[in-house]
Amino acid sequence: MRLGNGLGIRAVRTWLPPTVQTARDAVAHGRIDDEDVAAVGVTEVPVAEADSAPDMAVAAARAALTAAGWDGAGLGFTTHAWIHHQGHDFWSPAHYVAHRLGAARGVPLGIQVMCNGGGTALEAAAARLLADPATGRALVTTGDRFPDEGFDRWAGDYGVFYGDGATALLLHGRDDTVDEFTLLGVSSAAVSAAEGLHRGRDPFTPASRWISDRVDVKRTKKAFITDEGLDGFYRGVHAALRDIVTTALAEAGIETDDPRIRLLALPRVGVKVRRETYHPAVDGLTKARIVELGGRTGHLGAGDMTANLTAIGEQELLAPGEVAVAVSAGGGFGFTCAVVARPVRS
Repeated sequence: MRLGNGLGIRAVRTWLPPTVQTARDAVAHGRIDDEDVAAVGVTEVPVAEADSAPDMAVAAARAALTAAGWDGAGLGFTTHAWIHHQGHDFWSPAHYVAHRLGAARGVPLGIQVMCNGGGTALEAAAARLLADPATGRALVTTGDRFPDEGFDRWAGDYGVFYGDGATALLLHGRDDTVDEFTLLGVSSAAVSAAEGLHRGRDPFTPASRWISDRVDVKRTKKAFITDEGLDGFYRGVHAALRDIVTTALAEAGIETDDPRIRLLALPRVGVKVRRETYHPAVDGLTKARIVELGGRTGHLGAGDMTANLTAIGEQELLAPGEVAVAVSAGGGFGFTCAVVARPVRS
């Protein structure tokens, strides 16, 4: 997506619950073993004891709005993304978030495309601002919670530990005097032939969790790998990843060897998964250093990209004028790359 002179990320925030569970405790309780910990490389994950996923998204949004000095009533577009149960069976969490923030001017959009929801939501917000400048200000939120009743955050998937949390990003017309980042380019791609990794051999069912009491990602992945193998999956994914990175940079007017590209942030999945799925595609593609930012959160569902942007800002990993490349990915499979820069204040 060509963004012209770019859009402004006015503020980006991550909200995490104060309670954590450690990988060492999970090993002690027999939920995972030392080999799992080494393969994932995550030491702890945040765990929400009472807050719902949409309420965490509201908290993240309020933090972003406060940082920006904005009011929810001024938002012309809101979108909320998630991957897991939002607290009610037949309901729109996107409208709940908008309602709690007083964002009555725009029509909320809910996005459920697995873990690339945050990247897809960012692209949707950018498109809305470009198509209708009267929108003015847009909000992107994500929120996910993985309670034991429905999801085994430690052992329910291969190479991923899942943390609870939410993110929020405010997007508007570029203003280098106040923006935390400038969004210079966004590109997405899909490998829809790989949707079976999260379907496996399971039949279509009349209600959620019909086959097992808890979501079992390993069951569907094992069936898909047995039936289809992974060679085709890796070929498609690696091609898609290279395409979104090079396209987003090209649309931003930045060459892949530009020394301003300092960082490349990947989804907060395990070390082994990143090395097998992502590194073969992105290693050497730019001169950027690949940063590991999820060691104390694990995978935040739809929120990895936004959480990575928050961390880049909080840790001051970019100097003014420097560029970061953030990659989002999710089952389906879908991928989004955002190219952002730290503004140079005039």
